[in-house]
Amino acid sequence: MCGIFGLVVSERAALSSRWHENALRRLIGLSEPRGKEAAGLAIATGANVRVFKRSGRPIKMVRSREYQRFIQACFENVPVNGSGGLAAPLATIGQCRLVTSGSEHLAGNNQPIITDHCVGVHNGIVVNERELWAEHPGLRKSLQVDSEVIFALLDRYVAKTLSLQSALALVFDKIYGATTVAILRDDAAAVALATNTGTLYTALSAKNGLFMFASEKYALEQFLKSPGLPSNFDDVRIDHLEADSGCIIDFHNVTPKIFSLSGAVKQPLPVAGSRAVPSLIVEECSSKLRALRRCRKCVLPESYPRISFDAQGVCNLCRAHRRQKLRSRKELERVLEKYRNKNGEPDCIVAFSGGRDSSYGLHVIKTELGLNPIAFTFDWGMVTDLARRNQARLCHKLGVQHFIRAADIPAKRRYIRKNVLAWLKRPKLGMIPLFMAGDKMFYHYPRQLRKETGIQLVIFCAGHETEKTNFKIEFCGFEGDMKGQMLTAIARSTKLRLFLWYAKECILNPRYFNESFWDGVFAFYSSFVVNDDFLYLYHYVPYDIGNVEKLLKEEYDWEEASDTKNTWRIDDGYTSFINYIFWSVAGFTEFDVFRSQQIREGQLTRDQALNLLMKENEPRIDEFSVFCEWVGLSVNELLAAINQIPKLY
Repeated sequence: MCGIFGLVVSERAALSSRWHENALRRLIGLSEPRGKEAAGLAIATGANVRVFKRSGRPIKMVRSREYQRFIQACFENVPVNGSGGLAAPLATIGQCRLVTSGSEHLAGNNQPIITDHCVGVHNGIVVNERELWAEHPGLRKSLQVDSEVIFALLDRYVAKTLSLQSALALVFDKIYGATTVAILRDDAAAVALATNTGTLYTALSAKNGLFMFASEKYALEQFLKSPGLPSNFDDVRIDHLEADSGCIIDFHNVTPKIFSLSGAVKQPLPVAGSRAVPSLIVEECSSKLRALRRCRKCVLPESYPRISFDAQGVCNLCRAHRRQKLRSRKELERVLEKYRNKNGEPDCIVAFSGGRDSSYGLHVIKTELGLNPIAFTFDWGMVTDLARRNQARLCHKLGVQHFIRAADIPAKRRYIRKNVLAWLKRPKLGMIPLFMAGDKMFYHYPRQLRKETGIQLVIFCAGHETEKTNFKIEFCGFEGDMKGQMLTAIARSTKLRLFLWYAKECILNPRYFNESFWDGVFAFYSSFVVNDDFLYLYHYVPYDIGNVEKLLKEEYDWEEASDTKNTWRIDDGYTSFINYIFWSVAGFTEFDVFRSQQIREGQLTRDQALNLLMKENEPRIDEFSVFCEWVGLSVNELLAAINQIPKLY
């Protein structure tokens, strides 16, 4: 399985940073035969633990510029003695990964794994992972890999026992499956190793304060034969850490303190550090996202299109924002009175996706405004099963007819696949709306239904400013203010320039001239050109998300997605896909934009938004996988291709 390795070097060793860099390169190369799909390191120097990991062959990671910058950052503040040797201890744990669960193209799945207090690497498979999560419902699962449960449990048990070795014994008592781990914790200036199979070998120079470990004895033997280790390190001895054993290696006194994992540890060994005062600060250095400059008022990053910041760090969007003013209820009633049917027959058509906005809107239209709606859905192949169930709930309880217009779903999904593959040849973010062009018939069909039913009033449950996504047009290089969420409200000159920009991209990338081409042209015509005379409900009706969600759950048993607490966009099967692209390439998603607009409208504080985004921007890989299954694309190949796109940050 995977190859894990590491070093603990005390200040007595006086080995240079160059030696450390070469040693890590050598250990990675010797461990690579055990796993070539990803690699990562955690290096503890001073009060910091810095983590770096990448998908792909480990040796390629070592040759990358990002890795070189990471290594430089790790060593730049470590004091040196007169001969150039490091005058402070240093500890490293690492892994070369053979994927057994969790795509390597999602950075979090690669190792070292970071939990609340642990940074750890794991070799093996936890067979009873699901049972352990179920047995401990208070633990937070955020990754696909079985390894995460090991370190999450260790956090739980250390908090209870305050003894690292006792906690490790408890964790290994719970685990079923071959497991070997190496761990750094924020409350202990030490490395902990543990194994239930004996797949771990150690080497020690007690005289010089050097300790190292690897999954195979051969790796250590070859490392010790390589040039670079000073001649006075002649006392190095290789040992085998036997099955059901663990050891703790203090940064300053590197002699391992070995203990048994079988049964309770009766006399806990001393561990440096204290839970009350963490001795190490963990920093994830794999991604540049954390370093992105963000507006000091909202949460938009510097990679947002056409953004600028003033001297106080406030963005131009916040400075230009004016809070939405709703039209009066009296004005709404005047409009509705023209169409209201007194005999109970249907008097309006309501666009109904099954999402949060349209579900609440249908409730308001029927129960508060007293209209007799027909709900309308255009199913183009990306309506989720969750949305369909919520549609059924609302229509049943409200006694509303539900008209559906279904596209040729296999064809629509085929169009998406062909356009995604075309886009990957020239990945311009402004072309992403092409993936969703197939749904724009929802503008066309209400017009058709008017003719079929004689009902002239069409209501869209949209219009509140917090859900504008202007950035999708701004990535084309133009200002595209969708006033009131109406595409037709965009200036004519912008529409023309936008059409020409799309045409230019198609010419530069002829793969767009596939069987979906005319479908896309009609989508542009339907959404940007034809006059929009629909009524937008939230131009008149206030929309408080907290109250909306509460009402839908209490009145209709409205169903939420199982993998996210956010209820926005859960009706769209493509959302997880496009948000992963925006997050990977531009460093933000629709949720950053949504939360920023909530801040400007006074519905949310900046700190609240940042806390929400930590979870909301995590890739919804299960939904991503469903999207790939629908359109006929490989999850791993698509993730790998997206991850290779040059970043805007």
